[in-house]
Amino acid sequence: MKEASSKQLPNKSVRHKLFGSVQPGEKIKPTEKEKMPDLQNTKKDFLFDIDQVGIANVKHPVQVFSKTKPLAQTTIGTFKMTSSIQKNHKGTNMSRFTEMMQEYSENSTFDLSIASLKTFTKEMAERLEQDDNQITVSFPWFFERSGPASDMTGMNHADAEITILYEKNAGYHVTVSLQGTITTLCPCSKEISEYSAHNQRGIVSMKTELTGEYNEDEMDWKLALLEAAESNASARIHPVLKRPDEKMVTEQAYENPRFVEDMVRLVAADLYELPFVQKFSVTCQNEESIHLHDAIATISYDKSLHN
Repeated sequence: MKEASSKQLPNKSVRHKLFGSVQPGEKIKPTEKEKMPDLQNTKKDFLFDIDQVGIANVKHPVQVFSKTKPLAQTTIGTFKMTSSIQKNHKGTNMSRFTEMMQEYSENSTFDLSIASLKTFTKEMAERLEQDDNQITVSFPWFFERSGPASDMTGMNHADAEITILYEKNAGYHVTVSLQGTITTLCPCSKEISEYSAHNQRGIVSMKTELTGEYNEDEMDWKLALLEAAESNASARIHPVLKRPDEKMVTEQAYENPRFVEDMVRLVAADLYELPFVQKFSVTCQNEESIHLHDAIATISYDKSLHN
């Protein structure tokens, strides 16, 4: 049996030098914040106003509340925070965004209520000495779903997003989005086939601007948008399906065939009837089971333009 050979390595500092590390140079610039130049606050004519500047793709733990189980959950939010700046300002203070996030999370996770996000955007605009501020946070929202026959429960999720725009002179604009998953069964396949019909998984994406009538103590926009998508589908998606459940879901899909065109029109009708929705867009995209391509349809509608 061959004996293992031993190797004498140089110490760590020698190894670092071998791979390019060098000794620190002479430090002559100030280390006190008060003595450091602040380039971002330079005031000159910098040619153009900037619509939005800030930070994006910031991951942070958040707390989400729902009107369905689980009533409270901790999940991960992905943040984008920006404000406009006038042409006489060189830049914004990026660190203030994350500093304030930490303040809002000091004693708990970041509260994703609309009321909390409104306060955040207004306070951030004031700290930045700007007339507006915008925050967008996307997050996975989890909800319980029971099998229709067995009542066995599992956890589903949808992708949600909130955008709050604060403008000093105009107030708040609140936009919420939800992307839910559904089952659709092809009406054409059902019509022309002697038996059976192909079905597929569909993604319904809804983006809505909320009115001032929205009261999050009484309503849950996430649940309302999810219901608009799922209640109009051929069938709902379930995390747990026993055989009696599968029979019910399969038969329900066969009884409720839907094209993508049907889906966006039916979902649009539900969103139109929600009193706290001002304008909306809805897209349905099906991962076709007998084609390599997807099928897609979109509707946009603004109630204020049609009253």
